[in-house]
Amino acid sequence: MIRVVIADDHLVVRTGFAELLDTQPDFEVAGTAADGAEAVRICRESSPDVVLMDVRMPGMGGIEATRLLAGPQGPRVLILTTFDLDEYVYDALRAGASGFLLKDVTAERLFDAVRVIAAGEALLAPAVTRRLIGEFSRLSPRPRPAGLSGLTPRETQVLRLVAEGLSNLEIAARLVVTEETVKTHVSRVLSKLGLRDRTQAVVTAYESGLVVPGERG
Repeated sequence: MIRVVIADDHLVVRTGFAELLDTQPDFEVAGTAADGAEAVRICRESSPDVVLMDVRMPGMGGIEATRLLAGPQGPRVLILTTFDLDEYVYDALRAGASGFLLKDVTAERLFDAVRVIAAGEALLAPAVTRRLIGEFSRLSPRPRPAGLSGLTPRETQVLRLVAEGLSNLEIAARLVVTEETVKTHVSRVLSKLGLRDRTQAVVTAYESGLVVPGERG
């Protein structure tokens, strides 16, 4: 069972997403919140797996709430965004969000997104990905985290491919290894770098300059 908290200041949005999620046997809506502070309180009380988090809310917004919830034991945050909110994408990722979803999403896409995020995968809508890569292109690389030097050549290669957006199956085909081997490499990369999920690995790879937008291989 995947436990979900929905945070949005519009009652119609909260109710609509809750009703949709309730139609699925593997979802349980653990609570809803009208602002970031309420979302943080509910999450600390109910320990959900995933939070659907709006960005703009009165009082504490979604980015600050995400920052407070981020951590190895915290829920994975799926940011609800619209095209005109793409300016917040990078800040939300830096705060610890695991992915983004446009608010006009279909029901099936919503279900898939929650399951993907709960499983620890990254989720970035194409429009959001373009905005994100543009932001990475604008920024100068930061100093590489010390943990990168502790990665093996193969782990570094896998991290590059993760940052390019390849799935485990696609990485396995590229490297001619089994998907299980790729999963092991990804787990070791996350552990060595102290990262929670693939999305944070993507951010680290770009910010450190290990991967440069537009370059491949």
